[in-house]
Amino acid sequence: MQKTTEAYEQMQPAVMERLRRAFRKDRLAHAYLFEGTTGSGLEEVAGFFVQLLLCRSPENGNPCGDCRDCRLYISGNHPNFAALEPDGQFIKIDQIRELISRMNKTGFSEGRKVYLIRQADRMNASSSNGLLKFLEEPETDVTAILLTDRLHAVMDTIQSRCQLVTFRELPHQQAIEALTGQGVTRSMAATVSMLTRNTEAAAVLASDEQFGQSRSTVVKLVEVLNTNVQEALLFLQSDWFPLFKEKEDAERGLDLLLFAYRDIASVKAGLEETLTYPDMKETWKQIALQRSFAVLSDQLQAILTAKQQLGRNMNRTLLMEQLVLNLQEG
Repeated sequence: MQKTTEAYEQMQPAVMERLRRAFRKDRLAHAYLFEGTTGSGLEEVAGFFVQLLLCRSPENGNPCGDCRDCRLYISGNHPNFAALEPDGQFIKIDQIRELISRMNKTGFSEGRKVYLIRQADRMNASSSNGLLKFLEEPETDVTAILLTDRLHAVMDTIQSRCQLVTFRELPHQQAIEALTGQGVTRSMAATVSMLTRNTEAAAVLASDEQFGQSRSTVVKLVEVLNTNVQEALLFLQSDWFPLFKEKEDAERGLDLLLFAYRDIASVKAGLEETLTYPDMKETWKQIALQRSFAVLSDQLQAILTAKQQLGRNMNRTLLMEQLVLNLQEG
């Protein structure tokens, strides 16, 4: 726990201080809703907070780690703690009923009871309403912690009865450092961390051969576009379409293409510290010399428009051919 606490102290200092301050001043809410992107530390900080709430001998807003309650929690056997997550696609009403029944039982260990609901956005209408009734009549010694990366999907009435705690996304540079520490090349780390700040998911993506091919294909398209539109159209047929077959693949391809043109605009503006493709900096410089900011703006807008059209299920072949023509006109 100590190592995890230190790591997330750096990532979420405001959240950690807020939780500690509420604990020290005995101003704890009866329910918390932790929201943030995957990889921002929701689970880890929630674990720290649960242990702090259960600890019998906290020190300066930290769980001691040595008392009976800390040991029970760390071992996964604390009788006053319960956690649930989706059973299949949803969190079901029977899961909520069982949870409430457990929290209402007497004969548990003395002290606070805590329950944790992962992916709280996956409660269906019945389970949401079942939890809502429990939240409306809170027990003084029960604390709820709900986790979500899709706040909009959590019922408004549940949100209104929880204290919202927002987790900031892991900064790009910090994600890059974490990935290079795992052996990912800096150039690949810079790219995958633009797609996800979850370092575990990013590391898997970085090692995926097809993703590496996708990255190379996007870079090649930008280079070809800079020379000959007919060659670029042929490149779509020979390389792009066979690789980006499915809609999800096409969405990722457009994202990677957008990041490339953002890089070119950044290089032209002298902002080279956070490039998505740092290994392509010299190439981007050459392209940037041939483009005005107005043209680069038009090219970025063309890609954003293509992303919107893809979302409306426009024919993907026609979409990409039109995008290539628009980028070449720019």
